[in-house]
Amino acid sequence: MNNYSIFKSWSVLELSKRYYLFLLCFCSATYAQNHLISGTVSDKSGILPGVTIQVKNKAVAILTDSKGHYLIDAAPNDFLVFSFIGYKTIEIPVQSNTTINVLLQEDATTLKEVIINAGYYSTKDSERTGSIAKVTSKDIDKLPVSNPLAAMQGRMSGVNITQSTSMPGGNFSIQIRGINSIRSEANEPLYIVDGVPFSSQSLGSNALVGGILPANSSPLNSINPTDIESIEVLKDADATAIYGSRGANGVVLITTKKGRTSETKFSIQSAATIGQVAQKMKLLNTSQYLAMRKEAFANDGITTYPTNAYDLNGTWDQNHYTDWQKVLIGGTAHINTLQASVSGGGANTQFLLSGNYRKETTVFPDEANFQRGAFHNTLSHHSTDNKFNLSLTTNYISDKSTLPGQDLTGAAYTLAPNAPALYDSQGNLNWQNGTFSNPLAFLNGSYLTQTNNLIANAQLSYKIGTDFELKTSLGYNSLNLSETRTLPSTIYNPSYNIGPDSSTLYLNDSKTNSWIVEPQLSWNKRTTNWQFNVLLGTTFQNQKSQQLVQSGTGFAGNNLMNNLGAATYKEVINHDFTTYNYTAVFGRLNTIWKDRYILNLTARRDGSSRFGPGNRFANFGAVGAAWLFSKEAIFNDSLLSFGKLRASYGTSGNDQIGDYQFLDTYSITGALYNGVVGISPTRLYNPDFAWETNRKLETALELGFFKNRINLTAAYYRNRSSNQLVGIPFPGTTGFTTLNTNLNATVQNTGFELELSTQNFKTKDFNWTTNFNLSRAKNKLIAFPDLESSTYSNSLVIGQPLQIKKAYEFTGIDPQTGAYTYRDFNNDGLITATDDRKVVKDLTPEYFGGLSNQLSYKNWSMDILFQFVKQQAYNYLLTTTMAGTMSNQPVDVLNHFPDNGTTAEIQQYTTGANATLTQAYYKYYDSNAAISDASFIRLKSANISYSIPTAWAKYCKAKIYLQGQNLLTFTHYKGADPENHSAYFLPPLRQFTLGVQLSF
Repeated sequence: MNNYSIFKSWSVLELSKRYYLFLLCFCSATYAQNHLISGTVSDKSGILPGVTIQVKNKAVAILTDSKGHYLIDAAPNDFLVFSFIGYKTIEIPVQSNTTINVLLQEDATTLKEVIINAGYYSTKDSERTGSIAKVTSKDIDKLPVSNPLAAMQGRMSGVNITQSTSMPGGNFSIQIRGINSIRSEANEPLYIVDGVPFSSQSLGSNALVGGILPANSSPLNSINPTDIESIEVLKDADATAIYGSRGANGVVLITTKKGRTSETKFSIQSAATIGQVAQKMKLLNTSQYLAMRKEAFANDGITTYPTNAYDLNGTWDQNHYTDWQKVLIGGTAHINTLQASVSGGGANTQFLLSGNYRKETTVFPDEANFQRGAFHNTLSHHSTDNKFNLSLTTNYISDKSTLPGQDLTGAAYTLAPNAPALYDSQGNLNWQNGTFSNPLAFLNGSYLTQTNNLIANAQLSYKIGTDFELKTSLGYNSLNLSETRTLPSTIYNPSYNIGPDSSTLYLNDSKTNSWIVEPQLSWNKRTTNWQFNVLLGTTFQNQKSQQLVQSGTGFAGNNLMNNLGAATYKEVINHDFTTYNYTAVFGRLNTIWKDRYILNLTARRDGSSRFGPGNRFANFGAVGAAWLFSKEAIFNDSLLSFGKLRASYGTSGNDQIGDYQFLDTYSITGALYNGVVGISPTRLYNPDFAWETNRKLETALELGFFKNRINLTAAYYRNRSSNQLVGIPFPGTTGFTTLNTNLNATVQNTGFELELSTQNFKTKDFNWTTNFNLSRAKNKLIAFPDLESSTYSNSLVIGQPLQIKKAYEFTGIDPQTGAYTYRDFNNDGLITATDDRKVVKDLTPEYFGGLSNQLSYKNWSMDILFQFVKQQAYNYLLTTTMAGTMSNQPVDVLNHFPDNGTTAEIQQYTTGANATLTQAYYKYYDSNAAISDASFIRLKSANISYSIPTAWAKYCKAKIYLQGQNLLTFTHYKGADPENHSAYFLPPLRQFTLGVQLSF
């Protein structure tokens, strides 16, 4: 009985155990069924793309997309591991969750990883195989600039940017690793704004800007810098080849600001800026000037001053002195900006709305100004399962510029210091009885521009499974320019008796409309040791442009001259309609093995309507590789925290030749024959017109030490651009002097780039970081068949850079005549341009770079940037008139012959009556003496800001800041400014900005 009972009890217990074990296994099996988990990964600043999410101990891993979203398949008993360089890795159990949103914390012991926009894809900075430079909004917002290019000066290696004038709406020139094309107009990079190509060619007309701007206004003035989140510059083949024919001169990617997941935030920013000419020329005062003039007449043997020598013959007061630089360009420019935005959104939808207004005046004594209004809008949305993503971006900018009809800088440098006052006693313009050409008369003329720019982009994507994504980018750009210039008769001296019948009106109405569609398919796969990224896409682009430039002369009155219909004579200067079609197929394969061995392959096949039927398509591609050797076991626990060796080689092209260049083209003559308008041929048909090709090679080493507190990058590159599109000589009997065709001419750019960043101090209250970049570049023409018989024989030399000057060799001053002398290379007793302009002067910058320091202490922060350039350039001797004529001069002309003998810098004074001295002068500015050192170190910008403690402002964040730009320049340059080295256009202004920013 007892035995039975014991056995029975045991049997029941055992059965119970087995039952519960079975139930547990059943539940566990049911519980362990996989399901999809989605979410968003962010940090304290916003979303984080590129974060790795891996199922612990399984070969399942994905990356967050550009919106920080992810979707992964995991079981309830799994753990998700979230890792991102620069942040602490965290593990989160899946359990029954279907949505897991993660906030990562920064890890000061690792490198702060940067996501780089490479155009069609994004990549971690540590994993990129190409050369990409980047500036962000934190740098851009510290400068009171109207053009995005101005914010890049001195901050990027390999990118040389020069400001041509401080006139509002003025242009900037940019060279990314040198000049690749012999044709100066074909060296602009490709600009991409939020995925939409933006034309670098100005819609302005040279017929209107003469004397106002040194070149047509920059189209990038129609992009609001405060709306920009980042600017990436793609430089080498690995980075640019995916853009094919458009990437030969580099690619500039502009990404505007986007909304982020957060509560609704409002931000208001207001700033006021004052600006003045930073550096003046040292000119002669009245006594020095008159002494020069008197000596010049004495040298020429003229004892009685002529009637037109108003400065000497008693017509003008010889005791009067005017500092014309102070009067004409010594004013204060005022800039006022106002920016307001609202942003926010939930986990699925984010938005940003912003508006900006900017008004800028000039330093001239008039009411000229530049105004710009900008509207920026972004909307991002993704489905709950994170499969569907939608992003809409709209930028609309409208600007209006009212500038004087002439830049007064040239007059400020050349007017005689004893010239009469600008106004008479009645307040009217003073002409001093017809003896004075009043420079303010140019203000009676005007230069007006109105630009409207719309850039819109939509990106739609859908994830197919966990590895594939189908994406389409749709872009549209509309740019319209209205340009007007008036030259009324009132700009001339009344003694010339010029009336409204000679007044002239110029009109330019231009527009460009373009659209682009880019479907793409990507595949991303990650296993335990491998990561694969494959991208396939195609491009369809269309651009239509038109320009109508007209002039009208002869009006009944100047009050009618704004109406072309009132002109007596009308002329159509240019009337063009052009269409540009472009299509391409591109692909990318990126693979990473064991997180350290990286291979990147890109390819693109392009088709362009700008080439003949047999050459419209071309292939471009590149290979890039990188080795993250710091991840090898040998470097564990070493001072080296990051090490990467990378290299790339590939080809990109250039189709910047203009439209219809391969066709027979004709122009309207404007003349009538028996009442019929004639046409004349302007270009010969050339079906063999083909692409310029640029082959790029680069190798680079990237190092990080002491937990990446010291980071160093050194890169060497060699670019060779061949198949140059140039004009070759053609027999004059054909009616054409040249034929546009491809020539086996080759231009080479080599260079070395160095970037250094250090974290000098990092404590709770005090931080100090330093960034330094240095670029040393060499440009050279290495091949040009039959150069001596071409039209380029006087401007190019094989083995020398493209930016050279073939000059006379200045040999001093003749002690007998007091005139400049030059070397006679062929000893024929004559100094001629053909035989004796043999000295080659290189105008290419030898090296350039920048040094910046960022310091913060509690709520205070400071940013200082120095820019430096080593170069030679034209000095003031190129643009000043002959010493002794009726024009003021730099004080350096006091070092003249015979006072300082043959060691003097300036030859004997003359009024122009001495033929020997006059001929010697005209050769002087074509000699090497007109080119001198133009190197400089400039305190480009300084910024100090203070964030009001939250205890003081509980409901909003507030920051006040003071900015300075072009504060100091150290140079030995002979002229006003070593950057634009021109005596006719306004040099850079020294600016101070006081602003306040509120967010709540």
